[in-house]
Amino acid sequence: MIITDTIKYVGVNDHVIDLFEGQYIVPNGISYNSYAVIDEKIAIMDSVDARFADEWLDNIKNTLGDRKPDYLIVQHMEPDHSSSIVNFVEAYPDAKIVSSAKAFMMMKQFFGNSFTANQVVVGEGDTVSLGSRTLTFVTAPMVHWPEVIVTYDNKDKILFSADGFGKFGALDVEEDWACEARRYYIGIVGKYGAQVQALLKKAAALDISKICPLHGPVLKENLGYYINLYDIWSGYKTETEGVVIAYTSVYGNTKKAAIFLKDKLEAKGVKVAVNDLARVDMAEAVEDAFRYGKIVFATTTYNNDIFPFMKEFINHLTERNFQNKTVGFIENGSWAPVAAKVMKQMLEKSKNLTYAENDVKIMSALDEESLKQLDALAEELCK
Repeated sequence: MIITDTIKYVGVNDHVIDLFEGQYIVPNGISYNSYAVIDEKIAIMDSVDARFADEWLDNIKNTLGDRKPDYLIVQHMEPDHSSSIVNFVEAYPDAKIVSSAKAFMMMKQFFGNSFTANQVVVGEGDTVSLGSRTLTFVTAPMVHWPEVIVTYDNKDKILFSADGFGKFGALDVEEDWACEARRYYIGIVGKYGAQVQALLKKAAALDISKICPLHGPVLKENLGYYINLYDIWSGYKTETEGVVIAYTSVYGNTKKAAIFLKDKLEAKGVKVAVNDLARVDMAEAVEDAFRYGKIVFATTTYNNDIFPFMKEFINHLTERNFQNKTVGFIENGSWAPVAAKVMKQMLEKSKNLTYAENDVKIMSALDEESLKQLDALAEELCK
């Protein structure tokens, strides 16, 4: 892949992986992106997962021919981007490694070697000249690790954005960008919205023509679309007007309530997403919860608590700074129902939640009273 006349893609596609980071289902694989910036001197932007080290080094050699890289820029130390550093140093012992001070500390932790003889430590605003272009480094702490830097190429006006603007899916698969980028962002980076907002402010001061992330496609056109989505996601804003209904159901009665509410809302023209938390990809459910402006949690009382999949779901939300939503509850219990109370307690640390006045209480199965409560909740959520 040619990014520009002097910037070439040397990354790899991974179709072997089943779970990214040990938890995210990636049916279309993942890419580990690396770029060769070719000038009077040559910089390689990041390495790849160790399983693909040989393929990556072959890509570099095939791209550079008889030339050798002068620098390896390490923007992020997560192993999917850093675990081939040792292989690179063995292949190119004279190349300098450019990274943040914290990244070199992590190299010592990962490899037992911080490559002191090869180090070039950079921080905010530091530069490396390759000849006709200058690479400027911008710190991006906790987007989503503390050592992260991003890199701006002033000649081609390219932002090498580390994990920012990344997505699931290998590059040889065509799919909608936003869906898998949203699931990627919210699952992996979502907790760090304030830090992403700070990076977006820094990026706004740069003249950017392309964004080259460490996962997913190079973004070349309509950059405002992607940047706007990142602003929405990192600002915990509503992306899509509508209601998410997230439910668990043991014998089907809570599911009946969830479907009844869905049908009522859709009849009123409301967009609804329904997630059976025991069966859906949990990351997809979490994505919906952040995407839509309103959410209804529906579950059973279970061991004087709530059903395990609902507990897991709410934990995923709160650890990612879930906020700025309208929230409704449907609880079910054959005796001593406490589900709504427990769920509300779990959400206490979430900011700016508006709770619906019309909660729904089901005693075993839907009856006339609980159906009236569902009608009232539907009316309230339409306002």
